[in-house]
Amino acid sequence: MKKIGLDVGDRTIGVAVSDALNITAQGVTTIERVGIKKDTSRVMDYIREYDCDTVVIGLPLKLDGTDSPQTEKVREFRTRLENKLRSSGLSKVAIEYYDERLTTVMAERVLIEADMSRKKRKGIIDRQAAVIILQSYLDSSR
Repeated sequence: MKKIGLDVGDRTIGVAVSDALNITAQGVTTIERVGIKKDTSRVMDYIREYDCDTVVIGLPLKLDGTDSPQTEKVREFRTRLENKLRSSGLSKVAIEYYDERLTTVMAERVLIEADMSRKKRKGIIDRQAAVIILQSYLDSSR
């Protein structure tokens, strides 16, 4: 089954999905945040649409490995998503964290190397970060 990767931020959530063999990650979309209830519902829609068995959420730690202010927000998002999965009959879907330190920096480098304008980068940076999180997870799982 496929895996879905999330880069959860304050304003947006980047979404990526693996192929059926769990070899590569592809960017799907960037969800504009409107409220945790609706945001988790949108993620649930993608879990169903792509038939995913695992959600990989980027965990934003500080460079020294300690929690950042964003870490608690991401943990709260996970808790709400877990509750929604349980109440929707999708309790078998696993949720895992993956260290996302420097993924946004790596995503920006990839997009700059692709000669993408600053305006276009802004619109897809979180989706690209989700791809990097999920691809790193897939590579480490092999």
